Amino acid sequence: MGTVTRGTTNPNRLRRMDRWIAVTHGAELRRADAPLAVDLGYGAAPWTAVELLGRLRAVAPHARVVGVEIEPARVAAARPYERDGLVFRHGGFELPVPRRPSLVRAANVLRQYDEDQVAAVWQRLCARLAPADPATGSRGGLLVEGTCDEIGRRHVWVALGPEGPRTVTFATRLGSLDRPSDLSERLPKALIHRNVPGEPVHAFLRDFDRAWAAAAPYASYGARQRWMRAVRSLTAEWPVTDGPGRWRQGEVTVAWGALAPRG
Repeated sequence: MGTVTRGTTNPNRLRRMDRWIAVTHGAELRRADAPLAVDLGYGAAPWTAVELLGRLRAVAPHARVVGVEIEPARVAAARPYERDGLVFRHGGFELPVPRRPSLVRAANVLRQYDEDQVAAVWQRLCARLAPADPATGSRGGLLVEGTCDEIGRRHVWVALGPEGPRTVTFATRLGSLDRPSDLSERLPKALIHRNVPGEPVHAFLRDFDRAWAAAAPYASYGARQRWMRAVRSLTAEWPVTDGPGRWRQGEVTVAWGALAPRG
């Protein structure tokens, strides 16, 4: 199920997303006996799936990755890169894997779809995630869906659990940023057309730019210190869910409910 994408990919393009997953979802992956992750729509080359396996195994040594592509020729081209813990399969949003995954990463996949198709795709993929288990404290599997630029300097993604959307994360190489609203061009499909007056995501980016401007004196200490000061200011009005440890990486994560589209 799905449509063939352009397939554009580059080595190390998804490093920011992968590092965030390893930190925030690592404990959940370790809790599973043999955690299964899906790199959905990895593109014309298998680099992102290969990298995902290495980054996940750093925090969950028994993790396995299945790269899923809807274009058969791409699957055939990726097969020589299979190894212990990494295989490639032909398929789409139905996720042709043997059990419910602990992680589905879908980067730059929904960009080409219409906005009104996103909710159905999210619902289908979330329904395939490993379920929550209150007895063990597990929140269930995680779907990470978002968009980045060609070399991974700017990235915005939504994290969803079996119950639906949880958070939105903005991540950037701080040295490339003039102002936080530069990230608007990488908003995921569910939000990119909502960056207009009257919508929460527009108000958030407006307030972020104002906080960035007010933090200009901190620029003499470097872009990281300015970013951290701006994010700290945001916490007075917006439900920021992470802390300084992630802000230092050029990230900020906000509760989905605060940015969800109206109407």
